[in-house]
Amino acid sequence: MQAVQRAAKRAAALAAAASLAVITVLVFDVAPAEAVRPPGIPSLSTAQSELGQLTVANESNGDSYDRDLFPHWSSVGGGCTARQYVLKRDGQNVETGSDCQPDSGNWQSDFDNTWTTTVSNATVDHVVALSEAWASGASQWTTAQREDFANDISSPQLWIATTSINSTKGDKDPAEWLPPNTSVRCDYVKAWTHVKYLYDLSVNSAEKTAIQSAFNTYC
Repeated sequence: MQAVQRAAKRAAALAAAASLAVITVLVFDVAPAEAVRPPGIPSLSTAQSELGQLTVANESNGDSYDRDLFPHWSSVGGGCTARQYVLKRDGQNVETGSDCQPDSGNWQSDFDNTWTTTVSNATVDHVVALSEAWASGASQWTTAQREDFANDISSPQLWIATTSINSTKGDKDPAEWLPPNTSVRCDYVKAWTHVKYLYDLSVNSAEKTAIQSAFNTYC
């Protein structure tokens, strides 16, 4: 039943994101345009409602986590992996080879408001880290469900981040870490909440309190 509900939630979110999608291509020899954030970030009212529906529970099974339990950077069509797809989708003036791997472009790490033109410095971060998901309910999923989660290009789960800020964030939840770029904090906690809601993942009490505080402060 939970799997059916989760699939219905994701289908509804994808339809909403698709209806709002606008593709704009700008090619000017000027400073980079405003960064592109991932699709599906909900309104504050929606995120607030979703936060209220999340199960509050202590994290568990953390000791049994293994990143390989979440097959990641799988193919998402068009010859692209999820990582390559996001770099193309959210970058600027991205040029790729025949293997879909970006060779050049401009990418903004919204978490620290930093632009980079170095492909290797443009990582793709799981906003809800795989280990966080494991300890919040994904330990009970099938491998196929974990693969869907790790490669979800339709929800606000995958964000471009510089290597350094990705490392700093790690697997911390909003009670432990928020982006140093305060202008993205509202969207960040809304995205975090939405992803947890879509996948029926729990929050611990400190995490829920921190999210609510961030709603009140930054939204």
